Amino acid sequence: MGTDRSAEARERGRTATGASALPRASRVRLDQPRPARKRLLPEYDPEAFGRFSERIARFLGTGRFLVWMTLTIALWVVWNIFAPPALRWDEYPFIFLTLMLSLQASYAAPLILLAQNRQDDRDRVTHEQDRKQNERSIADTEYLTREIASLRMGLGEVATRDWIRSEFVDLVKELEQRRSLFPSEAASESDEGDR
Repeated sequence: MGTDRSAEARERGRTATGASALPRASRVRLDQPRPARKRLLPEYDPEAFGRFSERIARFLGTGRFLVWMTLTIALWVVWNIFAPPALRWDEYPFIFLTLMLSLQASYAAPLILLAQNRQDDRDRVTHEQDRKQNERSIADTEYLTREIASLRMGLGEVATRDWIRSEFVDLVKELEQRRSLFPSEAASESDEGDR
């Protein structure tokens, strides 16, 4: 009996602190993706739909589309004017033709806009890459310019062959002038050089 009372007391203590004897619902784990939810609307691949819309937009912008559209409308009108009355499906005001053209336009406009948006996105990425490439080229050009300038400054302090020759020529001239001014010193120097 004593153990039953202590179990009851522990149970009351849990419920008093907010924990229940029932198992808790599983905690949300942030390190794992959520399970996929069921959707009422069908799912589609936006990239595939975008490529499809671009193909349609490219076709709508061609002369072939204009020729086929013109031929279709001309045949429609000619058939519904000159065909036997039992075979006509759209009489003179051509309301069904107007409906079909409106339907085609209502689908063509958003598809063309979607294709243009995708092209704008590609252009934006291309421009961003070009801008980064230009920045790198400018940085490389500035670096090379600084290096060439430092090399020029360093070469300005280097003794070149022509400069050394001109110095030797100047020294030879100076020695010849000394010999001509002081011939006795020049003779004693030559005697010492012979020994």
